[in-house]
Amino acid sequence: MGNTALIVIDMINTYDHEDAELLIPSVESVVPVLTGLLRRARQREVPVIYVNDNFGEWRSHHGEILDKALSGPHAHLVDPLRPDDSSLFVVKARHSIFYETPLTYLVHQLGIDRLVLCGQVTEQCVLYSALDAHIRHLDVVVPRDAVAHIHADLADAALRMMQRNMGARVCDSRELWA
Repeated sequence: MGNTALIVIDMINTYDHEDAELLIPSVESVVPVLTGLLRRARQREVPVIYVNDNFGEWRSHHGEILDKALSGPHAHLVDPLRPDDSSLFVVKARHSIFYETPLTYLVHQLGIDRLVLCGQVTEQCVLYSALDAHIRHLDVVVPRDAVAHIHADLADAALRMMQRNMGARVCDSRELWA
């Protein structure tokens, strides 16, 4: 797949936020898929970059974000997806993985021209990140079974928009690094 990075969006999460009760069932179905996708990417030495909300904790760093999520009631959704020693971590504050983050610089430094976007939320952060990747002339791949949603109808529309309007490849995760 060329110079590709796997981007894990907002999966280090306490699920202590509005709409969490609607999101969790979808996350539960996505975690095993993401676990397999992470394993395959790491086996092929594909860079894995976690881009995660800081949840307004401006003095936090990625270790604190992970520790807080692992100490909460939904740790079972986080533990299988925890970053390993080779993973990179970018903290974000808004919906897009690019907005006011060093991600553009990082992917260019790594020679990355294709992003596989997975994580949550399909109709929010994944959609906005796909648009921002597209306007940065990066190819986008979205494995439909590796993104979690709050509203299934909006997620389906978001995937269609990514494919039609942004030229994203929408596929099943088993098609990647098989």
